[in-house]
Parts: sequence; C-alpha cells; structure tokens
Amino acid sequence: MSDGFDTLITRANAFFTDLRANNTRDFYEAHKAAYTTDIKKPAELLADLFAEDLAKRTGKAHKPKLFRIHRDVRFSKDKTPYNTHLHLMWSRPGLGPTWFFGSSSDYLILGMGIMGLEKDGLTAYRQMVDRQGDNLSDAIEASGAQISDWGPDPLKRVPKPYDQDHPQAELLRRKALALSTDLPAGWEGDGLLKTLNKMIPALLPTWKVLDETFPG
Repeated sequence: MSDGFDTLITRANAFFTDLRANNTRDFYEAHKAAYTTDIKKPAELLADLFAEDLAKRTGKAHKPKLFRIHRDVRFSKDKTPYNTHLHLMWSRPGLGPTWFFGSSSDYLILGMGIMGLEKDGLTAYRQMVDRQGDNLSDAIEASGAQISDWGPDPLKRVPKPYDQDHPQAELLRRKALALSTDLPAGWEGDGLLKTLNKMIPALLPTWKVLDETFPG
C-alpha cells in the first residue's frame, strides 16, 4: 500500500527535470514554494521516519539530513546554482557507516558505507580489510549491492605495507567504501518507507563489519 512518499518521488522527478532545463535563480524563486511544500517537507519527514527505523534495526541513533538544493560552486567550473536531485543521509558521530538515499531521473537508490577516509581512519580501514577482509567481501557479495564510485578515486596500487597480490587488493586500494542498490521494480505497491525498510537487512551484515571498526 502506498504511504504517500511515492508522490514525493514523482513530484521531485518532475521538478528537478524542469530545474535541469532552467537552472537559474529566477526559475527557482518562482517555484520555491512548490519545492518546499511538495519536496522539502515530505523529504524531511521521510528522513525522520527512516532514522527511527534505522535506530530500531541497528540499535544506534542516526541523524537525518536532507542535502541542500543550493550547490557549493566556489571551487567548481560548473556555476549552475542548484542541485537537480534529492539526496538524504543518515549518519552518526565520527566515522561510523552512513546510510544514504538518492533520487533523480537517472537513479533511485539506497546505499550505505564509509566515505572519504583519511589518516587514522584510513589506517584503521586497511587494518580491518587485512584482518577480516574475507568477511567484508562475503557480506558485500551477499548484499547484492554494487560498490559505488562515490568518494575519492581508489589508489592505482595496493598501499604499503600490504602485498600487491593481497586477496583483498581491491578493497585495500579504496579510500571510501559505499554500497548502493536500486529500489526494486514495483516498489510503489509497498510504499517508499516500507520498501527502504525491506532493503535494510541485505546491507546490515556489511554495516556490522564496518561498525565494528568505526562504531561512531
């Protein structure tokens, strides 16, 4: 049964398609009220409700976030002012694994992972992969999800002190690890929130492996 959030996706796709063709301040200001009513507020409600569900499934509180529609163009050659997608995130303090949801005309996904590791965090990740990489690799494979290309590009070589022919070389070369999976066809029948809840168990084993190293 639809929970009403399928309408959010339909309206978001229509709005962002128009915005993509008219990515200007004038267009956005003329449609800001509709964006706020039809997309922003329902998305914030979805984020709050899914945060509650994640807390029940994982035993840990997650902070919901709706990404801003305004782009940070300070260091970008692309100066178009607005994002043309709907992204949500659920995070915990520190480097703990993050959950995310993305909707655009090109994709509709739920994902989970750790992003942009540096220094001590990157060292801890590599030690974890070296120590229990088989468990992590098995969990990823069993999830049916894809390793996303979000985050920094992987290294070209396995970092020292690990062997170049390490059995988990691909994971060791990564500086972020995020999984993403498409929402199933016909998800509208269950409704968006219920569908997202049904997708949690497949990603949970990978979450648990990451959470042991990055408990947040």
